Amino acid sequence: MLSCLLFMLAFPAIGQDDVARYLAAGDSLMRIEKPQRALAEYERALKLQPSATTYLARAKAWNALDRSDRFLLDVEQVLRMDSVNATAHYLRAEYAMRGGDMQRVVHHASRCLEHSTKSEERNKALVLRGEARVELKQYPGAILDLEQGLGNTSTDTESLATLARLYDGVGRYADALAILERLCELEPRSVGHWSNRSFELIMLERYDEAMQAVEQALALDKDEPIALSNRAYIHFKQGRVKEAWSDVERSLRSYPANPYALRTRGVLRLQAGDVEKACDDLTLAKVLGDIPEVEQLVKEHCGNARPGKK
Repeated sequence: MLSCLLFMLAFPAIGQDDVARYLAAGDSLMRIEKPQRALAEYERALKLQPSATTYLARAKAWNALDRSDRFLLDVEQVLRMDSVNATAHYLRAEYAMRGGDMQRVVHHASRCLEHSTKSEERNKALVLRGEARVELKQYPGAILDLEQGLGNTSTDTESLATLARLYDGVGRYADALAILERLCELEPRSVGHWSNRSFELIMLERYDEAMQAVEQALALDKDEPIALSNRAYIHFKQGRVKEAWSDVERSLRSYPANPYALRTRGVLRLQAGDVEKACDDLTLAKVLGDIPEVEQLVKEHCGNARPGKK
């Protein structure tokens, strides 16, 4: 008995040292994108010490190798061994996002946020939960999550674009514009960013700046229908009727279901005295989109019998 104790004291942490060495080697291989070799190192660590730490390390390798089945088994094992493991909850939330299970995304991302002390991990969990809440139509919560998770320096253009759309949807046009200005800096050759930027400027009635943004979009794609629709409306608001007609017809040829282009053609037809055709455009625009201006125009000009009338 005494001899065994002396042996343990003389070599107190050989196994632990080996586990740490294998994990460090695996982590180094993951950083240089060699997950197959990293997996072998994690397997060695796991054989010596089947713990939440070693299972989690192997799970990351499986994830990088697109072995979702093995990845999920390891993550679930981690959560059985350590139910408050923040990283495992985050990875489980990611897996749920890939499978479209938004309720589970919210659950595991929330558990991650309850227990994580790492700012980067917390920000990623907030963005993930925010994206899930968008799908669940939980828009106020989604906005808060994305605002906190993205901060002022994020380069996650997809999530930034989502936040801009949410701001637009609740009438926060200046906030949407600020996001789109960032997106135009990050991806200056994106037609969509410039077109959306012009749209927010239109909503703020800053038509000269909106024209500058829309011209940037059309310089990248001269036939982009949303940008043409935006420019048509700017022309209309600034009294250039001929130019507005030209752009709106070009827009509708390639995107006939654009409610904003139909709105613009509708008001142009009202101005020209063609009420019947104007109401055809406006009632269709009302069916296709939620544009307050269209609702009011239909009430004023199109009577109760028109399609889309509540």
